[in-house]
Amino acid sequence: MVLKKEYDLGDLVEMKKPHACGTNAWIINRMGADIKLTCSACQRTIMLTRFNFDKRLKKVLKKADENQD
Repeated sequence: MVLKKEYDLGDLVEMKKPHACGTNAWIINRMGADIKLTCSACQRTIMLTRFNFDKRLKKVLKKADENQD
């Protein structure tokens, strides 16, 4: 059974553990085999494998189409 992904490029997502700056909200900048994330507070960027991202993702806070108001 294949689960449909619930996140997309530009979404604001919440991770299980907070970043060193204190927030756990990230923006998805790049998707592929690796996923590039930018911290919403300090603008630091990281890259995670899709497997690790799926494991650490808690929930989607805002979809990309809601951010472009």
